[in-house]
Amino acid sequence: MERSNHTATEFILLGFTTDPMMQLVLFIMFLGVYSVTVVGNTTLIILICNDSWLHTPMYFFIGNLSFLDLWYSSVYTPKILVTCISEDKSISFACCVAQFFFSAGLGYSECYLLTAMAYDRYVAISNRLLYALVMSRRLCICLVIYSYTGGFVNVIILTSNTFTLNFCGDNDIDDFFCDVPHLVKLACDVKESYQAVLYYLLTSKVTAPTALILASYLFIIAAVLRICSTQGRLKAFSTCSSHLISVTLYYGSILYIYSRPSSRYSLERDKMVSTFYTVLFPMFNPMIYCLKNTDVKGALKKLSRLTQSEV
Repeated sequence: MERSNHTATEFILLGFTTDPMMQLVLFIMFLGVYSVTVVGNTTLIILICNDSWLHTPMYFFIGNLSFLDLWYSSVYTPKILVTCISEDKSISFACCVAQFFFSAGLGYSECYLLTAMAYDRYVAISNRLLYALVMSRRLCICLVIYSYTGGFVNVIILTSNTFTLNFCGDNDIDDFFCDVPHLVKLACDVKESYQAVLYYLLTSKVTAPTALILASYLFIIAAVLRICSTQGRLKAFSTCSSHLISVTLYYGSILYIYSRPSSRYSLERDKMVSTFYTVLFPMFNPMIYCLKNTDVKGALKKLSRLTQSEV
């Protein structure tokens, strides 16, 4: 069937299922996840801002990561909740553009921030005595600004190129959000220039940061191996474990979605993976950085005692 060329005014988000009971179950699940995400990331930000013991470069980056995760989840989850309980599954063209822009911008920024955090861990282990001097407040602020700037400069390029495509036929998106693979699938004609933009952005967002992170960890491993005692090695590497878990989960899911051959495409599996890095990952990050962190636990206890005394 020939696909007609027209300008889309809205898209239909098909989501996960059309079964009303399953939609209700999904609504409850996503609401619970989103509540934990908001509480967890907000609490971590408050702890880092209020406790002077946490005013270090590492926690400065973790606080910004929580800020990104909080808003990243908020771009997707409210619309998912509405889609689960409403018969109207549509999203307007303008809302799709806004969702796409902010989600991709925050996602790019998180990639660059995780790269900056890898450098921070490298300096902390290889130049422990000069750590505070090297990772000055000015440098930390600059790295965060560069992360945001790089993320949103890239997404301006991506958004402007994506939403000038001509969309054909039906406007059904068999997922719960507007993303590149779904929009490209609906496009009448994807030019080579657009493919070049996608390859450039993939390199900028994933390949280059991954290479920098791997380089940082190679230097970290070399620095750890120079430590004489086994206990010292374990203590040094434990400071990187949370960041390493975070990077593995985030980049692993992104690489799976955007870098695999089209022959391995599986709609249902892709929905699960995209759900993980858009909805679940922002919930896991506070847990990753808090569960084994005695400093954060101590700050949380102090905040609890202060709250109880005021009550």
